[in-house]
Amino acid sequence: MSNILYLIRHGQDYDNSNGILNGHRDQTLTPAGIDQAIKLGQKIKEKQILFDFVLSSPLNRTFTTASIVSAIGGFPTPIPEPLLIERDFGIMTGQPQSKIIEMCSPEILQTDTITYFLSPQGSETFPDLITRANKLLAKIENTYQDKSILLASHGDFGKMFFAAYYKLDWKTVLSQFHFGNSEMLKLSSDTDPDNSKIISMDQLNS
Repeated sequence: MSNILYLIRHGQDYDNSNGILNGHRDQTLTPAGIDQAIKLGQKIKEKQILFDFVLSSPLNRTFTTASIVSAIGGFPTPIPEPLLIERDFGIMTGQPQSKIIEMCSPEILQTDTITYFLSPQGSETFPDLITRANKLLAKIENTYQDKSILLASHGDFGKMFFAAYYKLDWKTVLSQFHFGNSEMLKLSSDTDPDNSKIISMDQLNS
């Protein structure tokens, strides 16, 4: 792919801070989340990274993050892209994170930072997200050529977009790294996936 893609996750929202599984719930950023988005924008500006286009999940927490980053860097106004939306959590939407093991075992995957549920009723699975990510990659490739593009997304879908881009096993990627609030990955033909996280952020509840 000729484009260079930069993938960010939204800042902390109120579900994150309260330990609630959000999925498609449309919570706003907390004051700390706004601060994370500002710091992300400042770090991008310091690195002198420029974007030709900014695409964002339409959910408030993500679109607000993208808008803050764009304002700080003088980048184009974010364009809503529904394919960037977070995973549909099905029956886990709105549940406390503490109930994942109780409600979803044994269909879970535990990492150092997160316990992932794999297939609760009504949810998108991680293979479903890979399919959606490949659809988005094809759309980007057909729409843009030789552009620098910022993509604002979410934790679960962001990791599966990364997996699809580099053609990696989704289970491996879930355990490979934590994609925290307001962190950024660079995805390009000359970026090693092991060194793709180019902006890290101090994490609160994410």
